[in-house]
Amino acid sequence: MTNKEKPNVIVFFTDQQRWDTTGIHGNPLDLTPHFDQMAKTGTDVHSSFTCQPVCGPARSSMQTGLYATSTGCYRNEIPLSEQTNTLAHYFKDAGYKTAYIGKWHLAERDPVPEGQRGGYDYWLGSNTLEFTSDAYDTVLYDNDCQSVKLPGYRVDALTDEAIRYIDRNQDDPFFMFLSFLEPHHQNHSENYPPPNVYKYRYMNEWIPSDLAALGGVTHHHISGYYGMVKRLDEALGRLMDALKSLQMDENTIVLFTSDHGNHFKTRNGEYKRSCHESSIRVPTAFIGPGFVGGGQIQELVSLIDLPPTLLDAAGIKVPNTMQGRSILPLLNGRKEEWPQEVFIQISESQVSRAIRTKRWKYAVTAPDKDGWRDACSDHYVEEFLYDLEADPYELENLIGYESHLEVSNELRECLKQRIVEAGEPEPVIQTAPIRSAGENGQRRVSIEDYRKFISNNTT
Repeated sequence: MTNKEKPNVIVFFTDQQRWDTTGIHGNPLDLTPHFDQMAKTGTDVHSSFTCQPVCGPARSSMQTGLYATSTGCYRNEIPLSEQTNTLAHYFKDAGYKTAYIGKWHLAERDPVPEGQRGGYDYWLGSNTLEFTSDAYDTVLYDNDCQSVKLPGYRVDALTDEAIRYIDRNQDDPFFMFLSFLEPHHQNHSENYPPPNVYKYRYMNEWIPSDLAALGGVTHHHISGYYGMVKRLDEALGRLMDALKSLQMDENTIVLFTSDHGNHFKTRNGEYKRSCHESSIRVPTAFIGPGFVGGGQIQELVSLIDLPPTLLDAAGIKVPNTMQGRSILPLLNGRKEEWPQEVFIQISESQVSRAIRTKRWKYAVTAPDKDGWRDACSDHYVEEFLYDLEADPYELENLIGYESHLEVSNELRECLKQRIVEAGEPEPVIQTAPIRSAGENGQRRVSIEDYRKFISNNTT
């Protein structure tokens, strides 16, 4: 490819955004008209999941195409090795300018030392943006480690800077990673500060069924959270408008995704770090060359598949070392070899592993391991089994029920295989204590039911 033929590539990366904040996933509040339009005219990755539901580990996977245990960043506060190749290195080697704007969370301190910036040329970032800034007090650090205070609400401040970068770099291909903090909570005040105009706009509005059933801190924070999502979508619209006004929209690939979701303290003592849909499922869509009219992808796609997809779409050879795979074959109807499950590693709150198929969620935990100290385990105990077809909000844990033992047995072997494929030792998985159906009267789910469901969803 010549420079003029190479597409620009932009990653629009949000933090802690649930998939069901978007209209394309059924949210009725019209929070995301720009994302919804992007998904409808481009490619909607409808079933998209993080591979690690916590900030730093997920970001290490997004930068490298490797699982967090392979990058070494299996929890927060572990810097990404300076010897690790990132998307910035691969794009730079292919003749691209590279830029990073926003939250990084893969270094040991702020300002981020040059060697810990993942190889990006242009830098205006903060390792922990939630601590160096506030909603209306945006402070980042430039290439010279000098603090830069940007005007406006934080989402707008970062978007303004991204648009300025695009305007300055129209003549050469660039790869830009735009990383927001929103809709993550503001740590020091434990709240979700929206722009002032939306401070009370979403009070007493629609709440997803899992949050309505389980409570947590949902009612205290959901209004601000929605206001942050709304402003992010407006920022996406501004970015797309800038590309169109500069006649760059037809030669720029834009990926929208998030590092993980948010369960509002309904599943454990904080906001993520669990196997549940609220923690792991995120909105994801592509637009631009190769993705226009791509339709809705129904296969299960992991965050770890997004880095190779970006390289593939830009015509850059995907390294054999990447553990994810490009989704471009799915756009061309080649689905035969695509995995029927996504694999999730969970750290910090516990050492856990899970797989999510189109119907089932199966998770195990290591009771004798510390989630902060230990990256993995060779011994796990069954913890969760959910039938997502009958129970999409994961309100009834079926693990151990006699009626579902055959399903658990099948999923256990599948999980062990995925653990080994990720480069971890093959574990022993201890089965959960047997529970009878009792008064619940669950029907028996046979392995034939399980395999029939898999077969029906692969043809």
